[in-house]
Amino acid sequence: MKELKIIGLSLLVFGTANAQDAEQAKKAIDAEQYQKAKTILKSLIASDSDEGKNYFLLGDVYLKQTEQDSAAMYFNNGLKAKHDAEYNTIGLGHIDLDNGNASAATAKFKSVEDELRKKDVEQLIYIGRAYIDSDNPDYKKAIAVLNKAIEKDSKAASAYLALGDAYIGDRNHNEAYRAYRTATSYDPSLLRADLQLGVITKNTRAAFPEAVEAFNKILAKDPNYGPAYRELAETYYLWGNTDTKKYNEYIKKALEYYEKYMTLTDYSLNSRMRHADFLVLAGDYKALEAEAKKMQQLDKVNPRILRYLAYSAYENGNYAESIKAMTEFMAKVEPKRVIARDHLYLGLAEMASVISEDAQGNTIITDQAVFDKAITDIKAAAEKDIDITNQFNAIGKKLFGQKLYGPASVVFEVATTNPDNRNLFYDNFYLAYSVYYDHLNKSEEAQKENAVQLGKADVALDYVIKASPDAQDAYLYKARVNQRIQSDEAYQKMADAYNEYIRVVTEKGTAEVAKQKANLIEAYSNAGSYYAVTDTAKAIEYYNKVLELDPNDEYAKQELKRLKP
Repeated sequence: MKELKIIGLSLLVFGTANAQDAEQAKKAIDAEQYQKAKTILKSLIASDSDEGKNYFLLGDVYLKQTEQDSAAMYFNNGLKAKHDAEYNTIGLGHIDLDNGNASAATAKFKSVEDELRKKDVEQLIYIGRAYIDSDNPDYKKAIAVLNKAIEKDSKAASAYLALGDAYIGDRNHNEAYRAYRTATSYDPSLLRADLQLGVITKNTRAAFPEAVEAFNKILAKDPNYGPAYRELAETYYLWGNTDTKKYNEYIKKALEYYEKYMTLTDYSLNSRMRHADFLVLAGDYKALEAEAKKMQQLDKVNPRILRYLAYSAYENGNYAESIKAMTEFMAKVEPKRVIARDHLYLGLAEMASVISEDAQGNTIITDQAVFDKAITDIKAAAEKDIDITNQFNAIGKKLFGQKLYGPASVVFEVATTNPDNRNLFYDNFYLAYSVYYDHLNKSEEAQKENAVQLGKADVALDYVIKASPDAQDAYLYKARVNQRIQSDEAYQKMADAYNEYIRVVTEKGTAEVAKQKANLIEAYSNAGSYYAVTDTAKAIEYYNKVLELDPNDEYAKQELKRLKP
């Protein structure tokens, strides 16, 4: 009997230690120390293969690292465990969601729910998490299942935390804020909830000082809580992009905080990849190249490393290397893993590789086929994610500066398809500007077939004029564009645009009139030629205006002589 008591006590101690180790693994996961978590969980599985939850937690870590095959292996092994095997059914349901098989996922989740006891809550929370974290999330279903968990246990802090994440995904920030606050009230040690409150402050109100204060309060509780340093880094990055006068200062702080975050992770391949993602945002491409090479030493086959090599090689002027790395990356990964930025960098590298200068300093394209593919890849970036068109302004202006007006017009046209593009005003103007100068470079025969493009320029200038009714250059180029369209309607538009250009310039006073003398002569002369057919008195008035600006203008003299009785 004494021996049995001793054995029982040893089992109790072992069980307690096992639970404590699992909690340590969960804390490591929360701190984004995934390698540490995997080491703990693999040790637990080796020492006790009957605890199914450990397999699930380990599989879930692999899912966070987008290693689905490894995750599936542990979930399937966990199904054979004597205890808590159902958690692994949830993990396999998560994989079904990722693969677009929602019906299979629903069936698995239902099979788990049907077997739950009255007080089983954690399983519902993980089902909710699966809906939130999936590659194909369903936030409404997550909210529904997490509310079931809360009905069972109204003080389950982790349920409220997950509910807040679901509401964030559902773009209901007020409810998310309320859920996170409730989570912290029930468990003040739940730092992730405090972190998410700071993230809401940072993202929804751009209240950067308040967000910094929130993250520093977390670090006052636990100076080693890595995610808070990461959020500080991202806050200073966003702040620097908003307060451009302090950009360099804030980007420096952002990079320092991210380096601190890295010291608190395990420097695994995945943590290095998160670091690389941030270096892309911060534009530190020298550091990115160094990080990519370190990652290659850790793993020579992971395709994501090629992405970072492609980005950094382009930014560091190694265009051929960038093309090679990105082409290889795209060939190795599933199409859904290719993002808009990948297409953009490939297009930019291709473009840069075939743009050169001749002996006279003129820009030339050395391989038209590669250049055309570059434009196709840049378009593909916008098709993948329309928000990337915010970056097209710099690309288009560079092409325009190189006098590659046709390609520039293509880039600006794609940019203007995004109604939320922050450069929309200037992109519309440069679209028209590019189309006009591209038209001038065409042969006479090609110009006759270019009315559609000129019409796009006309529409683009209408947008500019609506946004800024006193934009004199917009009126000037609208007139020039319509003159080239050569139709009765277009000539009317030409005259109207020249009239508005004259109005804006003359209202600015004599100094502006003197500055715009040549353009005013153009406006009065071309509008006068239109009015010579439709309104003789107006034509005479305009030709006299020309002579006021230049008494020796022969065209105006001849037209006045012809028009006067």
